[in-house]
Amino acid sequence: MSQADFSPDLKLQPYWWDHVPRPDLPAADLPKRVDVLIVGSGYTGLNAALVTARGGRETLVIDAEDAGFGCSTRNGGQISTSIKPTYEKLAARLGADLAFRIKREGFSSREWVEELVRRERIDCDFEVNGRFHGAHNPAQYEALARQLASQPKGLEQPYHMVPRAEQRRELGTDAYFGGAVYEAHAGVDPARLHQGLLERVREAGAVVVPHTRATGIEPDGSGFRVTTSRGTVAARDVVVATNGYTEGVTPWLRRRVIPIGSYIVATEELPTDLVERLFPTRRVTGDTRRLVYYYRASPDGKRVLFGGRVSLTETDPKVSGPLLRAELVRLFPELAPYRISHTWCGFVAYTFDELMHCGRHDGVWYAMGYCGSGVGMANYLGMRIGQQVLGQAEGRTAFDGLPFQTRPFYTGNPWFLAPSIRYYRWMDSRPI
Repeated sequence: MSQADFSPDLKLQPYWWDHVPRPDLPAADLPKRVDVLIVGSGYTGLNAALVTARGGRETLVIDAEDAGFGCSTRNGGQISTSIKPTYEKLAARLGADLAFRIKREGFSSREWVEELVRRERIDCDFEVNGRFHGAHNPAQYEALARQLASQPKGLEQPYHMVPRAEQRRELGTDAYFGGAVYEAHAGVDPARLHQGLLERVREAGAVVVPHTRATGIEPDGSGFRVTTSRGTVAARDVVVATNGYTEGVTPWLRRRVIPIGSYIVATEELPTDLVERLFPTRRVTGDTRRLVYYYRASPDGKRVLFGGRVSLTETDPKVSGPLLRAELVRLFPELAPYRISHTWCGFVAYTFDELMHCGRHDGVWYAMGYCGSGVGMANYLGMRIGQQVLGQAEGRTAFDGLPFQTRPFYTGNPWFLAPSIRYYRWMDSRPI
């Protein structure tokens, strides 16, 4: 490791864990039988558990690692209203009515996180500070302006365009050709959000048991028999909430989600006036590239967190760290003297149709495939799938019943990732 890139006390773990270490939950024996067993203790699993436990169901949450070990505490803390396919593409594929309802779910997910934080009184630096979305070439700025000026009725989101001449009022760089501000987007400390949710789930009576890997889920009469690394549990209902960490215990789901590593670094502490100059509005930030970079100032205003995809295949965060730092310095040359204090990776889950999915297959409930919008969608759809387990009508979503696509010969190893990334890099390098 080069001292030019890394601070002497480099940590190969999320910056967020400095303030919220992975919880040391008390040892608990597995019950012989529960009403609801949830596999996965991230945002999806905990929101489902909160609903079912408060609905009077005896609820058990298990995880192969520490509670919240996955992307729920590894992400960049950005909350959008994003559903990746445009309304026009969805309408052509699924019809205008369903396309409208799917896009509205994006708004609902962002609003849900705000409601969750307020209602449950979770101290997690949640702030509706907006997102600056930078255009990486002039043609993208014009395309962004046209798209936002003609938003479909009922799907309007508040925004304003920022021409390049005014860009430094938003972001201390000249690397973009202007951009748009999505005013309703938000930021959060993802680990503190997860910790607050975990506390509410346990207060509701659900049992959360880490280091307990599910090894089998088999029908058993009117319910299921779930075998784990620590014993067997009978459950009336099973929810799989593993997203980018979905394993072979659920092969049907594993064939339908594409795990993609997203890599992040945090700088060492910076002068306060430098952070204020680079992020004068304290918005979260992204850009129009297909291989997008996403970044922000830390909630305490002392560091910059910068994430993206910098390799064709999955790699070691010690390898991705200097590559991300090089891109960060390209955007902000003033950061050249400062080194990286943290470098880490988390796995997001994409789908072949670029939509999130929830529902039931062979009696097993699931919600996953958030396509990079997991902070909002995982919390929201976890709540909805919990409502569906309880049989509540309000649990219905626009994603229910959508075909969950896979591809021939795909079993969970994204062998096509490297050529796809090469293609996207080429597309991003084009001037139009």
